[in-house]
Amino acid sequence: MTANVATVPAGHTALMLGRGIRTAAARVPDKTALICGAQTRSYRQLTDRMARLGDVACGGFGIAPGDIVALVAPNCVEYLEIVAGLSDQGAIVATLNPRLSEAEFAAILADCAPKLAVVHADCAAAMAALAAARVPSLTLGPAYEQALADAKALAPRAIDEQAPFAISYTSGTTGAPKGVLLSHRSRALLFLAMAAEYGCFGHDDHFLGLAPLYHGAGFAFACAPLWFGGCCTVLPHFAAEEVLDHIASGRPSGVFMVPTHFHRLLALPPERLARARRGQRLKAIISNAAALPQTMKEKIIAAFGEGLLHETYGSTEGGIVTNIRPADQLCKPGSVGTPFVAMEVDIRDESGAPVPPGTVGELFCRGPYSFSGYLNRPDDTAQALIDGWVGVGDMAVRDTEGYIAIVDRKKDMVVTGGVNVYPREIEIVIEALPGVADVAVVGLPDAEWGERLHAFVVAAPGAALGENDIIAACRARLARFKVPRGVSMIEALPRSASGKVLKKALRQRAQGAAT
Repeated sequence: MTANVATVPAGHTALMLGRGIRTAAARVPDKTALICGAQTRSYRQLTDRMARLGDVACGGFGIAPGDIVALVAPNCVEYLEIVAGLSDQGAIVATLNPRLSEAEFAAILADCAPKLAVVHADCAAAMAALAAARVPSLTLGPAYEQALADAKALAPRAIDEQAPFAISYTSGTTGAPKGVLLSHRSRALLFLAMAAEYGCFGHDDHFLGLAPLYHGAGFAFACAPLWFGGCCTVLPHFAAEEVLDHIASGRPSGVFMVPTHFHRLLALPPERLARARRGQRLKAIISNAAALPQTMKEKIIAAFGEGLLHETYGSTEGGIVTNIRPADQLCKPGSVGTPFVAMEVDIRDESGAPVPPGTVGELFCRGPYSFSGYLNRPDDTAQALIDGWVGVGDMAVRDTEGYIAIVDRKKDMVVTGGVNVYPREIEIVIEALPGVADVAVVGLPDAEWGERLHAFVVAAPGAALGENDIIAACRARLARFKVPRGVSMIEALPRSASGKVLKKALRQRAQGAAT
């Protein structure tokens, strides 16, 4: 695909991802912008490295506007400079989950056809897939640092702000990965709205980033502070004790977590939580990626105080759609709040007509943060993006005061540990096993992970097949977080008259067996 090199109208300044970082650097060049472990970056260092990476990519690897570059790395201090520096030159960065299997990487590489990959040395599966696909790569570490040292600072190109800067991969109901195209303009406007809504992204603020940076929300919450001259500490991985130490230090003014993080924090000794509360100077605690149980909300408020907790609902395609603010957390149980800044939300019946308050329908949203479409998937784009309205299959209900609650997923996506997993992808792997006659995978409630994956398998007559065989096959073909935590061997799957598997009945069966 190609990005548009902008013909910028007179007097118009394009909203490019890197622009906000560069203007902040002009104001506070020597201020610390990023911290990750023992490594730091000042704004001057960050923008210089962005410009040098642009020269490495364009001069050394021939990257042109519209070319796709794959980025495969865990959270690291280089992550944001890579995305911003490459997108300054019009490249589109496919931010890939470093925990995928080699087969999963191969499928995504075939879809996006990157001209270059920047990869962490620890990502062996990705490196194998890149080698097999003959994709040129630049490995983080000495080779990357030497390339930057040898490069010159390349000025950013004039790029159409509607052009994509990133591709975030999410799985479809068929199990095939879909590349969600995100524009410069959508992220720039999202950062501005986040600063207004959450109040923790200003010049004097310090944000604590815990979520994976390959994830759309994790990236947005880590990058937003850099638009305003703030600082972000990015943790390489989540460790509950370390997070509490950061909070207790009084430095962070904001933090973004998923329910699994909260579960692990709240499991720590009460005296550790009390010490963190005494030292904390938080302005906002933001939850996203999975529903936050009301009992957990109450525990978070008890542990850290009132007036802090936000629960944000959204999707990779729609951006941030709603937010329930601190004042409403205890009086609106089960709600995800009201529409986010500049967002419209519509709840419709199967005919597309709006439903009245109290009636369940499919949620659609429209606003400036929405995606631009799916890479190479015009039919999927047409289904999800209709006249500017985005629908991702979530069923919702709105009360008479305008507060929205998510009732169920129209599709079967499971959110486990804050990561989206689609059961069909797992079902395909299990179906391929000798001796499997039928299979269905569902998500079951889990106190720690939000949901856990469970497979129901029907064996073919005479087949010698057990739970260990299923788990072993999944481990060989799938990322660890997609492997079912339980398997039930049953005689037949419940189906409707039309032949569809009744997954609700399977979930009820599993939950009934557990009581």
